[in-house]
Amino acid sequence: MRNFANQVRYVARHEVQILLRYPKMLLAVVVVALLPSVYAAIYLTSVWDPGSHSQALTVALVNLDEGVQYRDHVFNVGSQVVFNLNRSARFGYVQYDDSEQARQDVRMGKRAFALIIPKDFSSNAIPGAQPGGGKLVVYASEGNNFQTAALAKQFANELGHEVNESLNERRWSMVLTDAAGSQRSVDALRAGVASLRSGAEELHTGTTKAANAGRALSSGSVKLQTGVGQATDGFKQLGNGLRTLDSKRAPNSELNRLNAGAAALVSGHTDLIKGMDELQAGSRKLLEGATGFKAEADDSLLLPGRVKDGVGQLAGGINQLDDALHIAADGQKKLADGATRLSAGVNTLTSGMRTMNGAVRQAVSKLPEDSQLDELASGSTQLSHGAGELADGLQKLKAGSQSLSAGLDLLANSLPASIDTPEGSPEGLANSVKPIMEIDAVVGNSGSGFAPNVIPAALWLGAGVAAFLIHLRVLPRHAKRFSSPAKLLGKITVPVIVVALQAALLGAMVTWGLKVPVHDAAAFATCLGVAGMAFLMIVLFLSRAMGDAGKVFAMVFLAVQLSASGGVLPVELSGGLYEAISPWMPMTWTVRAVRAAMFGAYGGEWIQPLTLVAAAGAVALMLATLVKRWRYLPPSQMQPTVGF
Repeated sequence: MRNFANQVRYVARHEVQILLRYPKMLLAVVVVALLPSVYAAIYLTSVWDPGSHSQALTVALVNLDEGVQYRDHVFNVGSQVVFNLNRSARFGYVQYDDSEQARQDVRMGKRAFALIIPKDFSSNAIPGAQPGGGKLVVYASEGNNFQTAALAKQFANELGHEVNESLNERRWSMVLTDAAGSQRSVDALRAGVASLRSGAEELHTGTTKAANAGRALSSGSVKLQTGVGQATDGFKQLGNGLRTLDSKRAPNSELNRLNAGAAALVSGHTDLIKGMDELQAGSRKLLEGATGFKAEADDSLLLPGRVKDGVGQLAGGINQLDDALHIAADGQKKLADGATRLSAGVNTLTSGMRTMNGAVRQAVSKLPEDSQLDELASGSTQLSHGAGELADGLQKLKAGSQSLSAGLDLLANSLPASIDTPEGSPEGLANSVKPIMEIDAVVGNSGSGFAPNVIPAALWLGAGVAAFLIHLRVLPRHAKRFSSPAKLLGKITVPVIVVALQAALLGAMVTWGLKVPVHDAAAFATCLGVAGMAFLMIVLFLSRAMGDAGKVFAMVFLAVQLSASGGVLPVELSGGLYEAISPWMPMTWTVRAVRAAMFGAYGGEWIQPLTLVAAAGAVALMLATLVKRWRYLPPSQMQPTVGF
């Protein structure tokens, strides 16, 4: 065991002595020791705090929303979205008026992605008739940058959630405002209910008194019924009195005799009228004889004067008698008329007496006593008093009903005419906004999306490994007289062949092995070949200029380019240094050319970026020819770089 330890110490001491004897080897050890730290620093700094650089990622913002008037309010959700985005300053937003121009700039890689707000966004989002009625279009190109497209998808989801929350907040604000109005209506409703209760209490008091008055009225009605019964008995007693009166009346025989006397009187007057007529006729004859006798007497001389005077007086007396008879006849006629009327009156009287006697007999049984009539009056008095109380109770009932009516009116006026309920469906109101992703240069999966970043790195790594296959500073002694381009081109023949083979195998592996769909196979193959050769030229220049340290620097340079080309994150998120050097890195343009060839990104434009990569390779090749650090050895002393 002690011998083994001694052996280890011997070998280790020998290696340390070699390092101390050759300072370059010591420097190489230091470089190798620092290499992992440098690699880690490059990668970590490129992804250290991408959120702090998010404003460098420019996003096209197109607001075409025309707004909507909804429930007496004007809404323009699109303007609110734009305002909130600019205030948040999460990305560098660039305003556009033309959605197609924004899409074109995204396709060409000028913008990370685009947010397009349609003109009917508010009119579809505010009512919430159906889920996702309001469409927010997020346009991104996966082929341009798969990570950026992933950020766009995340941005779309977060934006949809934020807009839905904002709309829900505004809807709840409207609901709470309506609720405040409803609270005022409830306060008025309570006042109406209080008035209604007061009126109901008065109505109850009035109805109680009305019930009491009703009971009093019922009692009075009972007494009235008793009084009516007693009145019936009284009318019976009255009937007895009337029967007594009927017994004292003149009998019908006397009434008949009265009728007969009246008829005889009428008949006597009729005979008297006839006698008076005869007496008048005799008086007229007597008057005529007296008048003739008087005339003869006056003419006779034989009759004495006394006779003539007596005859004259006789004629005058007869004349007076005739006048008196005329007067008596007229009086007799009047007396006869009176007797006729008297007879008719007597007939009517006797008939009326008979009718009256019958009526008296019928009324006898119906007349009550005076005391019973007094009880009837007392009952009617009580009835009148009860009716008065009933009237008072009904008056209060009326007042209570009026208060009740007023309270009900207040209650009715306090109630809203209709319930102002939100429109739309529950799902639509909860999620009325739905972002829609529009993807250009679609990438099948995340592996395919990272392929344009990995392929250039693989080509660079292959070029570096190919450079390790040869001694880039050693030539056969016979080549010392050759021109510099001939020396270099001859020296790199093998690495060129190896890199060409690498590019072919890499293309076959991607298209056939991984089955990644390629938009333009010829362009893709050209990109692999040109990029591999350009990277080989750059590695050759570094190796020619710096020796083996150049190969190490080439690996470090690979890490720098991966970070600066957006291989891990979009270069805008990596910070100012990486964003500044990105346009000068050949891998940046290689990634762009490969994306255009594989996915049709950047409008399918791959020639221009690939031309820049080829130019970088040509410049590196030209610079490599200018380096004069060659060592010439006999062909027999030239050894391969790889040992087995």
